Amino acid sequence: MQTNPLRIGTRGSALALAQAHETRERLMTAHGLGEDAFEIVVIKTSGDKIQDRPLSEVGGKGLFTKEIEEALLDGRIDIAVHSSKDMPTVLPDGLALTAFLPREDVRDAFLSPKAETLTDLPQGAVVGSSSLRRQAMIKRLRPDLEVVMYRGNLQTRLRKLAEGAVDATLLAAAGLRRLGLEKEITSLLETDEFLPAVGQGAICIESREGDEATLAMLAAIHDPETQHRLDAERAFLAVLDGSCRTPIGGLAMIADGVMHFKGVVLKPDGSEMHETTNEGNVSDAVEIGRTAGEALKAKMGPGFLADH
Repeated sequence: MQTNPLRIGTRGSALALAQAHETRERLMTAHGLGEDAFEIVVIKTSGDKIQDRPLSEVGGKGLFTKEIEEALLDGRIDIAVHSSKDMPTVLPDGLALTAFLPREDVRDAFLSPKAETLTDLPQGAVVGSSSLRRQAMIKRLRPDLEVVMYRGNLQTRLRKLAEGAVDATLLAAAGLRRLGLEKEITSLLETDEFLPAVGQGAICIESREGDEATLAMLAAIHDPETQHRLDAERAFLAVLDGSCRTPIGGLAMIADGVMHFKGVVLKPDGSEMHETTNEGNVSDAVEIGRTAGEALKAKMGPGFLADH
């Protein structure tokens, strides 16, 4: 019988807290527990503190997870709730991704008071994005647009858009939905034209390997389909050594027991793009992603990633 509250580690942004609360609510429902059985512990990460320059210049994805993972290893928290797309492909020894919640909408959302879609923006319009993937894809579709770095949490970006700092921005539809901000979405970018980030829309839970009591609790809220999809996407990313410095998109979908994977890599200016697809049995998810990554690496040739 659990006596101490399960400590849930999270970043302090509104979206991170919403994801931690969703995890807590699912655990409460699954196990018939009250809120007092859980404690949400907010941890400030390096990525939250650095707001004045692109994350790719100061260490990439791990900046949103490092301090939380240290708390997990130290025993200050029992589980960590993350956005899957923030997770590096290599985790610290002793930690593992042990549960995934059912995946939300994977698409990117277009937000603008000036146009209905990215295509409709006037020539020379300014689009703000902190994602190299989104920046490169915007430049590929609309080389005439001015794309600028746009840091800050979701609320900050919405405020800057309302104040006219940019004409449009792109954000993950899942994050907006989780915060009840669907009304802010002007239109959605379909995945056949605008491939999402690996893991986009999926909440993952990290815990200590061998912590059987915690693993047993998490098993009740784990969504196997999301894990299979993420296994393929993360294997793909690992082959490409994907960091925040490389514009990469990847998406695995499952239909009738068959996994369909699509991956893309671009130069940051959008001038060159390579795509690959792969499919197979869901049980071969990791191999599907890995093979797709190797195929893309072969297409790109040796100098492609070294140019930036």
